[in-house]
Amino acid sequence: MYYVDPHIHMVSRTTDDYETLAKMGCVALSEPAFWAGFDRGSVDSFRDYFRQLTETEPKRAAQYGIQHFTWLCINAKEAENVDLSREVISMIPEFLDKPNVLGIGEIGLNKNTKNESTIFLEHVELAVKYDQQILIHTPHLEDKYQGTRMILDMLCQDARIDHSRVLVDHVEEHTIAAVLDAGFWAGMTLYPIPKCTPQRAADMIEKFGTDRLTANSAGD
Repeated sequence: MYYVDPHIHMVSRTTDDYETLAKMGCVALSEPAFWAGFDRGSVDSFRDYFRQLTETEPKRAAQYGIQHFTWLCINAKEAENVDLSREVISMIPEFLDKPNVLGIGEIGLNKNTKNESTIFLEHVELAVKYDQQILIHTPHLEDKYQGTRMILDMLCQDARIDHSRVLVDHVEEHTIAAVLDAGFWAGMTLYPIPKCTPQRAADMIEKFGTDRLTANSAGD
């Protein structure tokens, strides 16, 4: 069986991981921009990161017959630095015409703060301006439900957004219905504890079907 992984982070993975993915039938993947494990300090560090996502990773993946696609943003974990976030958002259009760029993501919330919401909305404005698809990160654990509701409220208040071009990722049993009912795509991240185990994902598929529902590994 051949498959696509819609959300996997490969910049921290070795070429052995690409080889394993290929052996297991992965023919394409998409890699959202994310946190590097530390807060980056300049817009140029993000420019280098975006070059890695649009130039280096497609070449690494192609060695194993895998197509590599990506999404670009400054992640919610770094959105507390509003000035830097705005510099990064202003720089992103430099990369939107790259052939493997799918849109803006993974944007969203981390601790559901005012600054995170501000930068989330400014990313959404960028996506609307450049007619880009959107990939959403929902918070972890105790912040999950409230953060998802905040994200859905912000998206649904903007009549310009085509809900069929938005994927809300990391859904769980208590958030999936709201995402699907609003007309968005929903993503289940198969992850041992903070997101979704394979059994829980199977249960959700049985309950909600497969329309506008994806499963991914995150690769973390």
